[in-house]
Amino acid sequence: MQQMALDDSGELSDEALMVLFANGDEAAARILTTRLTPVVMAHAYRLLGDRTEAEDIAQEAMLRLWKIAGDWRQGEAKVTTWLYRVVANLSTDRLRRRGRNGPPLDEVPEPRDEAEGPAERMQTQARAEALQAALNALPERQRQAVVLRHIEGLGNPEIAGIMEISTEAVESLTARGKRALGAALAARREELGYGDD
Repeated sequence: MQQMALDDSGELSDEALMVLFANGDEAAARILTTRLTPVVMAHAYRLLGDRTEAEDIAQEAMLRLWKIAGDWRQGEAKVTTWLYRVVANLSTDRLRRRGRNGPPLDEVPEPRDEAEGPAERMQTQARAEALQAALNALPERQRQAVVLRHIEGLGNPEIAGIMEISTEAVESLTARGKRALGAALAARREELGYGDD
């Protein structure tokens, strides 16, 4: 089994690493896992609002990626696009099983940035909780489109591929979702530290 030089790993695309892994390169799998697991975990958390469930979804999505590695055809889709679709589907299934009522957001711990002082941490946490609560209130498809577009930073054509809808439908979902988020958060501007300055 030939191993790639780890020095070259930063220059290789996810797709190239998938092909290397499919050909038996274990280092490629480690690099992809390190590179993609945080992305998958963050996406699942934004869709579910529950860190434990997001960890389960991220693990399942990565396992599915490894299972299809041997059949991966470079150039047909981006690895991240495939993973976003798997995470979205797994999250949708999880939301349907538990209903839309997950644990209260105050029970979901937020990671702490030690560079911030206590007041800043509290405000950052309050903002994150308010955003997550507003996202949770959106219809499922709107939430998925808004998260992919405005939090993950994907383009409408890529989102359309992930959600298996037209780009026009993506634009409509994100516009409606963004308006609903704005309306939900508008009353809390001052409380969350967003003054009129």
